[in-house]
Amino acid sequence: MRARRLVAVACTAGVALSLLTITAQAAAPKEGLRLLTVRDSLTATHTWYEQTFDGKPVLGSYYVEHVDKATGVKTVDDGRIAVGAVDVTPAVTAEDAKSKSAGVPEGANLKVLPGTGLVYEVISDNGKGSERTLVHAESGAVVKTESLVKHANGTGKVFSPNPVVSQQNQNLKDANDADSAVPAAAYKTVTLSDLDGSGYLKGSYATITGAKGKLAYNKTNKFEYTRNNDFFEQVNAYWGVTEAQKYIQSLGFKNINNEAQKITTLGLTEDNSFYDPSKDQITFGTGGVDDAEDVEVVWHELGHAIQDAQVPGFGSSLDGGSIGEGFGDWWALVLSSRDSQDTATAPLACIMDWDSTSYTTTTPHCIRRADTELKVGDRQNEVHFDGQIWSRALFDIFKAFGRDKAAKIVLESQFSYTPNTTFKAAAEATVATAKKLYGDADAATVTAAFKARDILK
Repeated sequence: MRARRLVAVACTAGVALSLLTITAQAAAPKEGLRLLTVRDSLTATHTWYEQTFDGKPVLGSYYVEHVDKATGVKTVDDGRIAVGAVDVTPAVTAEDAKSKSAGVPEGANLKVLPGTGLVYEVISDNGKGSERTLVHAESGAVVKTESLVKHANGTGKVFSPNPVVSQQNQNLKDANDADSAVPAAAYKTVTLSDLDGSGYLKGSYATITGAKGKLAYNKTNKFEYTRNNDFFEQVNAYWGVTEAQKYIQSLGFKNINNEAQKITTLGLTEDNSFYDPSKDQITFGTGGVDDAEDVEVVWHELGHAIQDAQVPGFGSSLDGGSIGEGFGDWWALVLSSRDSQDTATAPLACIMDWDSTSYTTTTPHCIRRADTELKVGDRQNEVHFDGQIWSRALFDIFKAFGRDKAAKIVLESQFSYTPNTTFKAAAEATVATAKKLYGDADAATVTAAFKARDILK
């Protein structure tokens, strides 16, 4: 008979101390907390901790301290969860737990799931992105299985931003990657900056991964392909992610996903793309229009990586997931606006025009739009649909302030979001950021954008 050890602690309920204001000099409660990461934004330093129980992470919890650079005032978002008494000695082995996964397991770690007890978290890969399986450490039963990837169905990648927009032509078709399907004028010669000199598309802000034999290579860094060559999508992806990071830094941010973002255009034949937070990798599919041909798809998926870098585990609630999809669409719009015309043929608010030609019949071809009249009462509890409520509010902010100012407000505000945020809480954080950066009048404009969607009253 195995020995049993019970440990009980009292933890603050998840929302009890939300936005508790204390002085910067006050000591942060470190008992039961483990430092996760520190993020630096324009106005504050954001220190993230994970709650632990007997040294094991508590799933679904969070704890973050925001210290205002100007005033030194600290605010705390306390998402710790009451755990109670838990048997911390597993009856099931890690190998038994890994056998419960549907894909190839990468590991099994003991964690505490409030309301359930001790579980193994098994991360596996079934070829379509990482999946998490929670296995009860006492009974061996599977508690929950879920995908960890951030999906954007029917995504694509393109030129600048894509042939439909640059050529103002809604009649273009994929034609199975044929060069003849797209006018030569749609191609734009660009500088591929920040390469590491290896001859591959690897650099400071993006790296294309996969089997070397399937990766674009040129020892003189000359990557000039057309769309019938699979290397073309790799160039689009590298350029799109690199340009996005350079734009972020031009706004003053030095610590938003500032890394060599992993990207692959290999292995997924579906018309789908996703960001996988467990691997910190973006995967682009090749069904229909190859997703990496439409750079608005690239920028949408990068939006998920950006939010995950700012708020570890972001999007764990329905509202959070919807904000993630809405922000991804809006982020694609913001970056696309540099080279796009806003016309009736190809409206700026129409997202992923080129990729959408494979599965839409009406024109303009759009996977979604950022200018719908949807409000909170119209939601369907599906993140891509509901995300259009959020993207419309951000679109109104973009129209009011222009590209750079709107991007600065939204990016800065996201540092203060929580993983399981609500529309209302995220909107309030965005309003507060606008006020801090630009004052009351601009904060009122942001408030109006959220009120128009019934996100704020």
